[in-house]
Amino acid sequence: MQILVIAATEMEIAPFLESYPAAHYLITGVGAATSVYKLTKLIQHFDYDCIIQVGIAGSFSTNLLPGETVFIKQDCFADVGAIEKNEFKSLFDMNLANADEDEFQNGWLVNNNLNKFGILNKEVNAITVNLLSDNSEYIKQLHSKYNADVESMEGAVLHYVCLHEKIPFIQIRGISNYVGERDKSKWKMKEAIESSNKTLIELYNRYTSKIN
Repeated sequence: MQILVIAATEMEIAPFLESYPAAHYLITGVGAATSVYKLTKLIQHFDYDCIIQVGIAGSFSTNLLPGETVFIKQDCFADVGAIEKNEFKSLFDMNLANADEDEFQNGWLVNNNLNKFGILNKEVNAITVNLLSDNSEYIKQLHSKYNADVESMEGAVLHYVCLHEKIPFIQIRGISNYVGERDKSKWKMKEAIESSNKTLIELYNRYTSKIN
């Protein structure tokens, strides 16, 4: 099985690269714009059986603690839209896009292949944002609107591109902090990276061994 591993920064997959320096991997950069460009450009030249994205994420819930690792069931571009009268409205809310077209299901980009990979637990909902904020009202509004468990800045790109290109994919996130906490001295970045990379290595070994 030909697997591509992607991450926003090399730091987020450093433990994996130490174990598998010859693996196919892509550092996309932080944010949706650079991620969609670099990923789309690469898959025009290589055929992959699976793409695995690994990275850190913020948690909306005290039930998901910093240092834990989760799999993303569904994701969306959460802050593409407009704010009217202090209320955020998505493109779907404004009827500028159809929530059930262009690979969306009720506004979500859903990964229906996790069970096929033997992933049966720690599946959560995520949102992808362009702006990380410590504004408590803004955070509450996002959480209320999407009922999301975690947030990142690149996850929905993986879902969007892979759903369009019919490439199986997995998004793995290590929880580094709670959403809104910008004091990085309180983050568990090291633990999040170690945990998510341990999961990545286990999956990588499992899937590549099927053809070795």
